[in-house]
Amino acid sequence: MTPAARRIFIVAGEESGDRLGASLMDALIKRASGPLSFHGVGGRGMAARGLVSLFPMEDLALHGLLQVVPHLPRVFARGRQVARAVGEVNPHVVVLIDSPGFNMPVARSVRRAHPDIPVIDYVPPMVWGYAPWRARRMRPNVDQVLTLLPFEPDAVERLGGPPARYVGHPVLTDVVRLRPAPGERAPLDVDGPRRLLVLPGSRRSEIDRLLPVFGATVALIGEGVERLEVVLPTLPYLLEAVEREVARWAIQPRIVTADEDKYAAFRSAHAALAASGTVSVELALAGVPMAIAYRLDPLMRLAKPFLYRQSSIVLANLIIGENIVPEFVDRRASPATLADAVVALLNDTPERRAQLATLENFPERLSAGEGDPSDLAAAEVLAWVEGGRQRRLESGT
Repeated sequence: MTPAARRIFIVAGEESGDRLGASLMDALIKRASGPLSFHGVGGRGMAARGLVSLFPMEDLALHGLLQVVPHLPRVFARGRQVARAVGEVNPHVVVLIDSPGFNMPVARSVRRAHPDIPVIDYVPPMVWGYAPWRARRMRPNVDQVLTLLPFEPDAVERLGGPPARYVGHPVLTDVVRLRPAPGERAPLDVDGPRRLLVLPGSRRSEIDRLLPVFGATVALIGEGVERLEVVLPTLPYLLEAVEREVARWAIQPRIVTADEDKYAAFRSAHAALAASGTVSVELALAGVPMAIAYRLDPLMRLAKPFLYRQSSIVLANLIIGENIVPEFVDRRASPATLADAVVALLNDTPERRAQLATLENFPERLSAGEGDPSDLAAAEVLAWVEGGRQRRLESGT
């Protein structure tokens, strides 16, 4: 007789979460001794592995207070829908991936209505960076935290959060595709083009705030750098918005959406201008010197001094433990300032040499030891699938 499938409920709220979820599903299928069924919310990657999303993941891909506030009724309704679906599916485990503004209320609802169902938070809120009280608020509702950054478990537990384990960053699996082969990235002293990556982010709000700034920056860079080639990787669902904006640019970038084209661009790039986010980790793994920019919405601009407690917003800097990557937040992210920083990286300067030297050993800083990060995460999830309900009942929390 065929054994009943183990039911795993996964919620991802944006593109990066969908990629994590898809890799986790692959690892779970490979590791599991019996059949699995997947339920929840995800995007294209998770759908390709068999998940039928409760609703379009893009309903949750909101960022910044000004964008979120007008859509709060819809977000609350989607949260209630997810909590109801958990009750209907009665899964062996719930895995909430990133998107803490949506997923932490879901965790509370699940724990209140179904206290025997284990809840795993994969990519916790950045309690080490701002709003540290969120760690303690997670503890009653989350059984296990899986982190992507090596310093996070200590921070989560020190702040009173749930047990946490570092499983490694999934971009480590892309090192081979990110690092250039010999001759693939031309030396600066070769008579050829300077290749610049422009990475404005994976959210529509980031595109809206940064693309005009990046366009003006690229124009200024072009005045000081001969034979400038610009490549702009983006996601298919953002392509129309990106094309509409860059049509106004003085220097037209080559826009790519396919993963292989993106990785090829990383391997050949001499420098990058990027939005703050996971992409700084990818660039660091690729050994691409970078300047990072970010613009806040007005409400976050007011709140940032009271909430954010770290010396950098750049993940690569936090992992390195040194602010080697220049960052330009809000009003400092002006075209003139950004252009000066990028031009320095497109030439043989102390700034470029310092970044290259530091990034040489970056992969070792991210490693969690033996094993693929998604596989390590899958092992933790399956441990809760097999014995999680009993552990929940015994804990009495």
